[in-house]
Amino acid sequence: MNISLKQLKVFVGITQHATLTAASERLYLSKAAVSMALSELEKQLGHPLFDRVNHRLILNQEGQKLLPLADELLHRANDINTLFSPQAKASGTLRIGASDTIGNHVLPFILSGFRQQQQHYSQQVFISNSELICQKLRDFELDIALIEGQAQQSDLVSTVFSQDSMCIIAPLSHPLAAKLQLSFNDLTNSEWVLREAGSGSRSFFLQNLATHIDNWSQSFELNTTEALINSVAEGLGLGCLSSLAAQYALQDGRVTQLNLNHPMQRQFWLVMHKDKYKNPLLTQFIDFCDQL
Repeated sequence: MNISLKQLKVFVGITQHATLTAASERLYLSKAAVSMALSELEKQLGHPLFDRVNHRLILNQEGQKLLPLADELLHRANDINTLFSPQAKASGTLRIGASDTIGNHVLPFILSGFRQQQQHYSQQVFISNSELICQKLRDFELDIALIEGQAQQSDLVSTVFSQDSMCIIAPLSHPLAAKLQLSFNDLTNSEWVLREAGSGSRSFFLQNLATHIDNWSQSFELNTTEALINSVAEGLGLGCLSSLAAQYALQDGRVTQLNLNHPMQRQFWLVMHKDKYKNPLLTQFIDFCDQL
């Protein structure tokens, strides 16, 4: 069996782009060359790696078994290419996923410190909700992720790297704004503006607050924190979000914070695929996060 790195690169490229045309553009190869490389790889393995559905290539079970190994081999090959370069200590591109709060308020600080320490400047950042970030880790489209909740998928490994404090915000004119401290009884029949399904803020509210509140209802579901803050400011409901994300709106007097007599802490998690190869660059980034 003579599997080539080119074949593996084509295979991984297709998993990330779903069509031969998109993969060929990304890999700077002709569509025919991509198709031939995939065909040769599948022939050598004796198994198709994708299901063909309406001109799209959907990774099948055999392909899922190959993906972590192909990802590791390609990263190891990159390590060999850069082994003797002056930048060998921290070479390659690091693909980082971050949930909304971390991506906007924590990751810039982390990257600044990491760049200073390692003199490495090639990072790609993808910011979205925790659910989508975890899916991209499982598809090996990201190397590592920093998210606001522990990953539940069995093929992902989560470790705590920091902590966060959540808060409840309300419009300035809200009847509860004058109370120094609230109980859950005060929140009976309350309306809430929530982030979309898959976000860490929504999960915290549903798991830690909603079960204690009688007859609460959802006023709006939004997919950005700024839209949530603006909706709360306009009286559309209460909001639950990170204190980091709410700090500027609170300082500017756009909203007010309600003090609930209930713990509002949560943990930030560093997440990777269990089969992800830890090249020197990735190891250095993990070590840096562990020092925070």
